Amino acid sequence: MNTVIDDVESPYVRSDLPALRVGDTVRVHTKIREGTRERVQIFEGIIIAYKKGGNRASITVRKVSHSVGVERVFPLSSPTVNKIEVKSHGQIRRAKLYYLRNLSGKAARIKERTDRRPPSTKQRKKAKTETVA
Repeated sequence: MNTVIDDVESPYVRSDLPALRVGDTVRVHTKIREGTRERVQIFEGIIIAYKKGGNRASITVRKVSHSVGVERVFPLSSPTVNKIEVKSHGQIRRAKLYYLRNLSGKAARIKERTDRRPPSTKQRKKAKTETVA
């Protein structure tokens, strides 16, 4: 049954979105209609939840504005989502960051992820033997 759903939804899945992960700080550009006019509004915050599911995928973005926490759910395939910019990647160890709701100030910060991994012991031994030879 899932293959049938995937076949029906595949033409509607957006491919212009960047690789998103929980803990990333993003800027979501959304189209806002005010009467007859339309403008783009930017919502910047941390992704605290990512719900996958092809055409039904969505992200929950949280920011603190004037000492009040604001969360907003963005369906990724929605035409109102103009574009998403990833500002930084966070180093986290959870799939959902709901615990940030109870934290404030410096405690709510997330460490930035660096993609460099320390070399394994096998790589260190190999590097030693190459420098000796």
